[in-house]
Amino acid sequence: MKTTTIIGARPQFIKAAVVSRAIAATGGAIKETIIHTGQHYDANMSDVFFSELDIPAPHHNLGIGGGTHGQNTGRMIEAIEQVLLNDKPDCLLVYGDTDSTLAGALAAAKLHIKVAHIEAGLRSFNRRMPEEINRILTDHVSELLFTPTDTATSHLISEGIPADRIAQVGDVMYDAALYYKERARKPHWFDSLPVQPQQFILCTIHRAENTDDDSRLREILAGLATSPLPVVMPLHPRTRNVLARAGHTIPPNLHLTDPVGYLEMVWLETQCAAIATDSGGVQKEAFFHQKPCVTLRNETEWVELTASGWNTLTGASAPRIAEALSKAIESGPQRETPALYGTGFAGQAIVEVLGKYC
Repeated sequence: MKTTTIIGARPQFIKAAVVSRAIAATGGAIKETIIHTGQHYDANMSDVFFSELDIPAPHHNLGIGGGTHGQNTGRMIEAIEQVLLNDKPDCLLVYGDTDSTLAGALAAAKLHIKVAHIEAGLRSFNRRMPEEINRILTDHVSELLFTPTDTATSHLISEGIPADRIAQVGDVMYDAALYYKERARKPHWFDSLPVQPQQFILCTIHRAENTDDDSRLREILAGLATSPLPVVMPLHPRTRNVLARAGHTIPPNLHLTDPVGYLEMVWLETQCAAIATDSGGVQKEAFFHQKPCVTLRNETEWVELTASGWNTLTGASAPRIAEALSKAIESGPQRETPALYGTGFAGQAIVEVLGKYC
């Protein structure tokens, strides 16, 4: 069987590493071709992940990134279509909810190539988010939908997707957290910061709803400024550009760093006191590493985390962020995690289903 995998952004590299490793274990029964769209084209956001996660080098690098959502998606569809016409795979794998995800799904569906969506069924119910549009459209052109949770499965059923096209396999990010935790490494710059392990807040901000709204970003910075512990923020290129352009005042307790590789991020997540983020993936990683999480959004796709008390939504409200950070620091290391996201063998389950279905 021939399968083609579409990746383009940091979270997808991590998820694909899990499934590619399971594909390799088939001993050639499934042959994988990887297309990197180039959506994350910065070396610190892309190249480093291939080397440290042992992901096979992409067979095709389309070099498409830096434009608007419409520009990127349109150019990706055209380029992916040409590769698919040449390679003629039996199945196309897409991950998550990026422009690369939607472009790959549309290109394959129009060529009558089966689309398999990994991390299907997530919903924020906020259609102002580009990611929400991408995930809904991708789900509804996919023939095989791999869901991580009961909630995700129920969303698809309620939208009329037949149950025999849905496979609830758990979350590949949990597989990755278990596999790479022992391989984590300290960032080279950490010892130069005035912070100590277990005595800092780890923060990531990258979503357009926060970075492109000046008032929201100011509120978030004001909330972080109240933290009784120093805040370490590996800075996404989008956020760095916005801060430079808008001339925001950086609180003295906030330490900005370059983006980090996945293994460095895992180390920071395991060594911090708590996490503040607008990333869906980092919310789950906080849970996997038993860290309190403050989510700088108005809603989350990972509703299991808020329902079980592991995650606190604050939106972009400085007082709410301040209160949530204070409580997170006071709570300290979290209790034993419930089994919300499977058993850590999602990658193997996905490959087993692919072998039967495609």
